Amino acid sequence: QVQLVESGGGLVQAGGSLRLSCAASIHIFSIATMGWYRQAPGKQRDLVASITSADGTNYADSVKGRFTISKDYAKNTVYLQMNSLKPEDTAVYYCSAHIQGLGGYWGQGTQVTVSS
Repeated sequence: QVQLVESGGGLVQAGGSLRLSCAASIHIFSIATMGWYRQAPGKQRDLVASITSADGTNYADSVKGRFTISKDYAKNTVYLQMNSLKPEDTAVYYCSAHIQGLGGYWGQGTQVTVSS
């Protein structure tokens, strides 16, 4: 069983920054892809950013240039640095991990609220 624990959410004013953390219970070098998704009330869960085992990254168009996903192998943690936050970034943010042969895993989510 793989556990993912998110932290770092909160309330911030528009234009501000937050850094989300996702700590994995296993060595992240063994995880094929890790990502951050978000879900606003009444909307579907959408991909925000992802990073592969080769450190390739992918971002949703709406966050390109503002968000950065990164990994710390020593801490088995993936980060999402969010800058220039907008009210439309308000959502519950979920960490995900896909492990070949085992499937996908989700964290419990962390709330991000951006006030205008």
